[in-house]
Amino acid sequence: MNKRLFRVLVFVFALALILPVAMPSQVDAYSWSRTLKRGDSGADVRELQIRVAGWAADSPSRTYVAVDGVFGPATEAAVKRFQRAYGLTVDGVVGPDTQRVLNSLESSDGSTAHFAWSEFYSKDGSGFSGGNANSAAVKENVRRLMYKLEALRKKAGNAPVIINSGFRSINHNRNVGGASNSMHTYGIAADIVVSGKTPAQVREIAKTCGFSGIKRYSSFVHVDSRIEYPYGAQTWWWVD
Repeated sequence: MNKRLFRVLVFVFALALILPVAMPSQVDAYSWSRTLKRGDSGADVRELQIRVAGWAADSPSRTYVAVDGVFGPATEAAVKRFQRAYGLTVDGVVGPDTQRVLNSLESSDGSTAHFAWSEFYSKDGSGFSGGNANSAAVKENVRRLMYKLEALRKKAGNAPVIINSGFRSINHNRNVGGASNSMHTYGIAADIVVSGKTPAQVREIAKTCGFSGIKRYSSFVHVDSRIEYPYGAQTWWWVD
């Protein structure tokens, strides 16, 4: 090897040591292309509604934020509650500051800041498959559920939320004695425990988060969004 080639190789090796190694890029946060306000409509409004759905009410109320892509009074009120909770200007207008906080609740894999997909997998090892909806629909349903649970977590003083049961495959649901049309089999339900909170306290918080299905058990609380989906359970079900 001649000296010139040797010097080139040494230079290339040294350069490789000091330059940053290119890493796979993370999934970008949601790209809000405009400021959103009452009267707007579109896919970005739908995404906003998914993210503020857990801020449906200030006190126990049988109401929810419809994910319909229309920025109406209910969406505006939910945005204001979200803004107040996160120390933002409470104007119901979703500008850069509010969008930044909304995106801070988003993880790079599409889940949310305090919840992982794996927490909601069916406990028989089937992931999001084998339910009463296809796996893609289940995953999107779980994502929407996560944002409601983010709101519940915030209202509980940022207390950790433990998922006892999330999605269930039909087989797993049958094995645990669940109803054949259980909301768990669609990915729209979770059985939860909140650190430091009693089931009765969790139930009352859940009643402000747009959950249309709530049942308190001795050691956990079941929550679901049955009235928002055409899965055969179109009535409110709050069982104390």
